[in-house]
Amino acid sequence: MPPARRTSAVLTALALLAASGAVATGTAGARVAPAVPAIASENSLALENGLARTPPMGFNNWNTTACRAEFNEAMVKSIADIFVSRGLKDAGYQYVNIDDCWAEPQRDASGNLVPHRTRFPNGIKAVADYVHSKGLKFGIYTSAGTKTCNGTGGFPGGLNNEQRDAALFAGWGVDYLKYDNCNNQNVDAQLRYTRMRDALANTGRPIVYSICEWGRTGPPRVWEWGKDVGNLWRTTGDISDNWGSMIGKAQANRVLAQYAGPGHWNDPDMLEVGNGGMTAAEYRTHFSLWAVMAAPLLIGSDLRKVSDETFTILKNTDVIAVDQDRLGRQATVVSSSGGLVVYSKTLANGDRAVALSNETTSAATIGTTAAAIGLGGSASYTLKDLWSKATRSTTGAISASVPGHGTVLYRVSRNGTSTRYEAENATSGTGSTVDRNHSGYSGTGFVNTPNATGSYVQFTVNAAQAGQHTLAFDYANAGTADRPATLSVNGASAGTVAFAPTGAWSLWRTGTAAANLNVGANTIRLTATGTGGLPNLDFLDTVTPNPERLEVAS
Repeated sequence: MPPARRTSAVLTALALLAASGAVATGTAGARVAPAVPAIASENSLALENGLARTPPMGFNNWNTTACRAEFNEAMVKSIADIFVSRGLKDAGYQYVNIDDCWAEPQRDASGNLVPHRTRFPNGIKAVADYVHSKGLKFGIYTSAGTKTCNGTGGFPGGLNNEQRDAALFAGWGVDYLKYDNCNNQNVDAQLRYTRMRDALANTGRPIVYSICEWGRTGPPRVWEWGKDVGNLWRTTGDISDNWGSMIGKAQANRVLAQYAGPGHWNDPDMLEVGNGGMTAAEYRTHFSLWAVMAAPLLIGSDLRKVSDETFTILKNTDVIAVDQDRLGRQATVVSSSGGLVVYSKTLANGDRAVALSNETTSAATIGTTAAAIGLGGSASYTLKDLWSKATRSTTGAISASVPGHGTVLYRVSRNGTSTRYEAENATSGTGSTVDRNHSGYSGTGFVNTPNATGSYVQFTVNAAQAGQHTLAFDYANAGTADRPATLSVNGASAGTVAFAPTGAWSLWRTGTAAANLNVGANTIRLTATGTGGLPNLDFLDTVTPNPERLEVAS
């Protein structure tokens, strides 16, 4: 399928930088040349730092303290203590991050950033060491400009000091960098953020890199080039603690699912849960939508003061599991009409997380079907409400009465035994390749067949019992037309699968069929009937029905 977009703007900007002879400052006052990699191919642009394989979870103080005097060493340490004592660490939260105003207004004589002497009298390394002593990780903030974003004048930014600052952060034990976008002097965003990417890499310390560019510049927009540069990128402006701001950020972020995946995430900004500007139902919607959108979960409330109800929301491990699912797919919108929205997120074990979200102020019934979310063909499904914890079974209808500004979040499972077969381990025709250039795949890659009639992929499937099974093919088709294929089982025709367009090569859907399998090994082949060949194939899930059907209710 088409190769990944070439980030030509970065190439141009890096060439201009090299031609200008610009330099960056290093440690101990030395002047060093900036890290400008020789770019021979697209692959050299990839971040590939191995970090943030699931969305980062932690805390950031800005929504709680901003630049007020209460932001200090004692406050940061107390958050680390609460992570441990209140079970947040056990629930998966690990980053304790500080935001703007941690530094003195001026660099020292050597050009280094200096921790604010009143807020952090023992320095930043001492705070990082304390956070690490709790089994947690520490994050810091600066801006890709001459000054940071604080409205009273800002503190020294990282522009033209990338390697010096990165080395300082690494020496302090920083694990996460939020890099903001203020006072950027109109320097190209890709250039500014790429320079810090390379500076962090040069330190040798693993540091999660958060691009806080707000989705403002371009084209190309940050989500189009971000995965080659950072681990996550802001897709919106700053969130506020009210329904309009929160749902607006969700609406802007939910259309960008194709750009998210392990190691690179869309970030609609921090959580406001517990700050007091929304109802409990609205905060549950907030947390649910961030989870299905595979967004970073960075707590923005004062954990020293929030209610037990806030901890209950933040520690809902069923919802957290949706966000942290290792397949790393962001939910897509199945339907949206009149403020009633259905999201579906494919999970690594073949389940779906389905959010029925009511953006209106009046209660409404919201529904979809198992077929609409890609779970077709089996006798029944189990729905688990991840907030009430109630479970029920259905033959395919998925619905709930949802209060105004509320969200019902289900985990939907096929009833039966599911087995996964990765396409890269299957047999495919001449010219097929195992590719990795589009995100969201399971296993080690996906199969890209030639654009030709007769292209095929063949799986060997083992069945524990004879009879009808559900075959669920995970695929992507960025074309505008179906890519139809014939299905054969053990050499006999078993129908066709249409493989409708998915909208992008990084948006995966499920094509299902029912097939009678024999006990033991079975040969299942998909053969393209059109000149476009097969879609990209990620895996095949086979579902063996339970011997006894569950009593179901729709």
